[in-house]
Amino acid sequence: MSRLAGVAACLIASASLVACSAEDGPQRGVDAFLAGWKSGDLHKVGFVDPTGARIPAADVAEAIRELSGELADTPPKLSRQGDPEIVRDTATATIRVEWTLPGETVWTYDRPLRLTQGRDDEWQVIWEPQVVHEQLTRGDRIGLQRATDRRAGVLDGAGNPLVAPRPVVRVGLQPSEVSDVEAVTRELDAALRAIRPAITPPVDLSGLPKRLDEAKPDAFVEVVTLRDEAYRQIKSRIYDLPGTKFRSEKLDLAPTREFARAVLGTVDPAQADDLKKFPDRYFPGDLVGHGGLQGRWDERLRGVPGLAVIVKRAGPDGTLEPTGTKLFQRDPQPGEPVRTTLDVSTQNAADQALRGERRRTALVAVRVSDGAVLAAANGPGVAGENLAFTAQVPPGSTFKMVSALGLLERGAVTPDTTVACPKTLVVDGRSFKNANDFQLGAVPFRTDFAKSCNTAFAALAPQLGADGLAATGRTLGLEGKWEVGLDAFTGKVSADGGATEQAAAAIGQGTTLVSPLAMAAATAAVAKGGFIAPKLTVDPAPEPATEPAPELKPEPVAAVRTMMREVITSGTGTALKDVPGEPVYGKTGTAEYDDNPKNTHAWFVGWQGDVAFAVFVEKGGSGSGTAVPIAERFLRALAR
Repeated sequence: MSRLAGVAACLIASASLVACSAEDGPQRGVDAFLAGWKSGDLHKVGFVDPTGARIPAADVAEAIRELSGELADTPPKLSRQGDPEIVRDTATATIRVEWTLPGETVWTYDRPLRLTQGRDDEWQVIWEPQVVHEQLTRGDRIGLQRATDRRAGVLDGAGNPLVAPRPVVRVGLQPSEVSDVEAVTRELDAALRAIRPAITPPVDLSGLPKRLDEAKPDAFVEVVTLRDEAYRQIKSRIYDLPGTKFRSEKLDLAPTREFARAVLGTVDPAQADDLKKFPDRYFPGDLVGHGGLQGRWDERLRGVPGLAVIVKRAGPDGTLEPTGTKLFQRDPQPGEPVRTTLDVSTQNAADQALRGERRRTALVAVRVSDGAVLAAANGPGVAGENLAFTAQVPPGSTFKMVSALGLLERGAVTPDTTVACPKTLVVDGRSFKNANDFQLGAVPFRTDFAKSCNTAFAALAPQLGADGLAATGRTLGLEGKWEVGLDAFTGKVSADGGATEQAAAAIGQGTTLVSPLAMAAATAAVAKGGFIAPKLTVDPAPEPATEPAPELKPEPVAAVRTMMREVITSGTGTALKDVPGEPVYGKTGTAEYDDNPKNTHAWFVGWQGDVAFAVFVEKGGSGSGTAVPIAERFLRALAR
């Protein structure tokens, strides 16, 4: 049978014919070509150019790779759409090309693939660059072009951006005008160290002489970028120094250098670790959120970058340059803001209260009425660790607020019950004592609380039972499954311990651990009469707590409030009794953190009006001596 007769026998006659045999028809050649394109090995396929001249398969494989350009290492998904159409000795198949672009975007299009039947009856692919894409020609390369939209902001409780354009001054030197490099460096260093609040860590100028020596004579060698308010502090000292130059501009910044730094996080150019961990998400030069809310909600804030598939061609110097042809475009999607509950004035007061502290410190403020986190400050300086939310430390005597509530709820005591406060108390061989070995004798329980008598609370511990303290703590939100919008430790309260552990737990020692946020929320629960889960973000809203905390019994919690007021009027917190504004309530705490009783953290928890707060100072000594002064600075700054 002749070749034409064979074709007629297996094809339906029409203006164009459709192949019916996969073995003998062009489908086999199409499928082999698609498999070879994907793998890079086309040796099973024959090729000719549009003139009919044969082309080596290896040359076609290399041409496809070159045309693919920046997509060469991620070959497309390829498929044949239906059967080829045959007209005499030429067949045309439709192939679908699906490229997966960075950001999981799929770029799909169909291309015709022509084949010709040679004298040996084999079907050969007619190769030309347009097979890859209709707008490609020999020498072209596919390229990618990204476009980012403006990053969305983190908003305060009023809906205003916390990070906004603010004036800065870039301080630099022009090498040709600096005659005495060492003298100018000394003057700049002294001036920068005089800025208040201090720049932490200090600006390192040790490499400045070398940078000046290596720079062009008329270059602007940057020394430091200062906020306008910091620059004005030292302008008179540095403005007339030889060679100094100044450039004013605006940068997206928080209200102050230390403003909720650990909570907000930072936005920086993509680092090597970012590029390695997320190669399809970040590219060199991208802005990436690190730490805090900027890191936690980076994808939401940054949005989706735009992406264009373009054609590039080598220029005269061999460098690939865009030709202006776009093959595909995905428009950028702007980021969505993150709205928080932070209050600027409260946060500024918290940051100001910690200013100058050299030990690790934290201050959290929570609105009593709704649980909104108004401020979260960490120190010293612009500390990156969010100690306010994530610290896991013993609460010390601040936990007597919880112990007292548990004892009152169980009817073990009333505020006026006489409870002895000896200098020491021995429980199962372990000696408990009071700060500075004080003793009060037989006094009302309210006095034990106000003066923070350890021995009285240790003696009452059995009245709480093995897990009574943990049960009371949970009514105040401790150990709760609440989310605030960032990582936070909700606490772990001692339970099921022996007599010694129960005595230690009653005074905030033993195995009980808390964070400043957990204690601020518990204090707010006492102030309100019921626990409300604290929240930092409202959009996106955190997952609600799985189980709402029960309402507190009115009489016991009212008694605890009264006793916490007496801490201020006649107890360990009297330094706060003349703070302006509404009455202050609180409890001091000194927490041992190792086997040496001289090593202690300092605490204070309390509230004034609708603001509950917790102050923590790592290795700070006594609560009344270290934490209370910080609380006073906070409340006085808040009252302004």
